[in-house]
Amino acid sequence: MSLAPIALFTYNRLEHTKQTIVALTKNELAAESDLIIFSDGPKNDAAKDEVDKVRNYLKTVNGFKSVKIIAREKNLGLANSIIQGVTEIINQFNKIIVLEDDLITAPYFLKYLNEALNRYEENDKIISIHGYVYPTKRPLPETFFLRGADCWGWATWKRGWDLLEIDSQKLLTALRTKKLGREFDLDGSYPYCQMLKGQIKGLNNSWAIRWYATAFLKNKLTLYPGRSLVSNVGFDDSGTHTGRTQVFQVPLSTTPIKVDLIPAEENSAAKKTIIEYFLSPRLRLLIFFIRFKYYFKIFTKIFSDRA
Repeated sequence: MSLAPIALFTYNRLEHTKQTIVALTKNELAAESDLIIFSDGPKNDAAKDEVDKVRNYLKTVNGFKSVKIIAREKNLGLANSIIQGVTEIINQFNKIIVLEDDLITAPYFLKYLNEALNRYEENDKIISIHGYVYPTKRPLPETFFLRGADCWGWATWKRGWDLLEIDSQKLLTALRTKKLGREFDLDGSYPYCQMLKGQIKGLNNSWAIRWYATAFLKNKLTLYPGRSLVSNVGFDDSGTHTGRTQVFQVPLSTTPIKVDLIPAEENSAAKKTIIEYFLSPRLRLLIFFIRFKYYFKIFTKIFSDRA
């Protein structure tokens, strides 16, 4: 089995970065994998010290087949950093595993992604493989497909990434024209369209919403595990685009995910289970605040433009 290179995107969160890398070194295939770390440049002089601390730590990283550090001189921002970095690596290696600096992986994360990349490589209905799955009340299948793509510990091939449309307005127009907005929002359970509108208005700079929309409109599928192999520890107010919440916390799987060849079609039962999770009271409260924050930013922008 040929192993995909791992791209890790970092900025100024030293402790998060340490946790991410330490967990990754404990993965079954870490010592056989190439790790490429992208270190974004500081936004301003105030951020330079924290970025330098991260970069000094990165120089000590080992436990992989190779470690390459790409230190950006300028600040690209998360979206541009990931879009450019993934494109650079995938054009060279044709496949990639992607992590950000706040994702803790289970020891079988690399095994699952590499096995799935190899098993589904020739099926162009599959756009990506994902390592995180929501903490649903009801159990999920060992693996299953959903329409679209995701961003918390994932992998893809060049044929998939080449489809990425970065123009959010084109994506939103296509969703409206095809009347797919409600389905895109998981039957109205999560405000993905609102996130896309926010990206257009400059209220967020999400690459992930464009990746999801691209895959959704192309009717492509992503493979998910029935038990999560990734935990996101970035919801502590330390991230650029995150707030403080625990609703996405999930226990890591203590056993490997079996990657069997399954039909390339969306699993309606798994989708329903995830929609039920999004409709839970804790998630509804979070979504209320997401919507409130969105409209607050719009009003603030309108009044600042008029000033």
